[in-house]
Amino acid sequence: MLNTVYQLTAPRRFEVLVRDEQLAADSLVVRPTHLSICNADQRYYQGTRGAHILAKKLPMALIHEAIGEVVLDPTGAFKPGDTVVMIPNLPTEEHPIIAENYLRTSKFRASSADGFMQELVVTNHDRVVALPEGIDKDVLAFTELVSVMTHVISRFDAIAHEDRSKVGFWGDGNVGFIGSLLFKKLYPESEVYVFGRSAEKLSDFTFVDATYLTSEVPEDLIVSHAFECAGGMGSESAIDQIIDHIQPEGTIALCGVTENPVPINTRMVLEKGLRLYGSSRSGRADYERTLELYVQHPSIPEYLKRIVGQVFEVRTIADMTAAFEADIQKRLGKTVMRWEK
Repeated sequence: MLNTVYQLTAPRRFEVLVRDEQLAADSLVVRPTHLSICNADQRYYQGTRGAHILAKKLPMALIHEAIGEVVLDPTGAFKPGDTVVMIPNLPTEEHPIIAENYLRTSKFRASSADGFMQELVVTNHDRVVALPEGIDKDVLAFTELVSVMTHVISRFDAIAHEDRSKVGFWGDGNVGFIGSLLFKKLYPESEVYVFGRSAEKLSDFTFVDATYLTSEVPEDLIVSHAFECAGGMGSESAIDQIIDHIQPEGTIALCGVTENPVPINTRMVLEKGLRLYGSSRSGRADYERTLELYVQHPSIPEYLKRIVGQVFEVRTIADMTAAFEADIQKRLGKTVMRWEK
């Protein structure tokens, strides 16, 4: 089967590759319809990853957040036209302890394998999940990101002690918005606080109990547990402030991605007996749980509409480039490409 793949061959340059895809007897073929741009995609697009990393990764099709329509399923499990979310994690083995998203042998689309910027995607049945009806497809486009925070919170539930009375989220971007929203729905009795640098962004967090500018946090404010969702240059200051405002034996979830090492005040981590844990990506179970939450709590996808930023109809490479360039300038939210290929 001939397939058209749109690869990033150098920073800010997309090129077309026509590939002859080999189909197995049970291969599932999906046509992407809605793709969401992630900060990780932007690091490749802008060339901000190290030169040695870019030389190793490129050329590569970007995007790991996407939904699509089934085109072909020889097994009959799906009908043509069925809508599915595609899972970018590609495990090659199972482990009795280590989850699929942490196995070092797993590949990941738009990182170690071509992403979803393709005319058609050939995948396996366990790498898609059927989508519920009636939910905005622009929201469903970034199900992957929401599933990552579902994964973070499921790990929190297993690791953190039972006092969830006051929980803080540091970061006023997409990750903080999604994480605090999910947490408030899952733990409605908890007081959820969000800490950020932008009063304008914090005004969107109407579902939490309180918001604070990080420059104006009351000295006596204490949280039971905390989620660091700042990432980038903000990780260091966020972690430092969390350590100051978390009660002893609290748990800190590290969610923000940064390219540089981050110093941590280990003296106070030891004095307070804190637990820090990291999470990355997600697995099939997290996608299934996320879609269950959408059905059980319809207000979740409704709130998520607030972070649908710019939407682009994409038919050409020029359209792709325009979407990525506009995404660089966004204040908050997800840039969605409606894939008309």
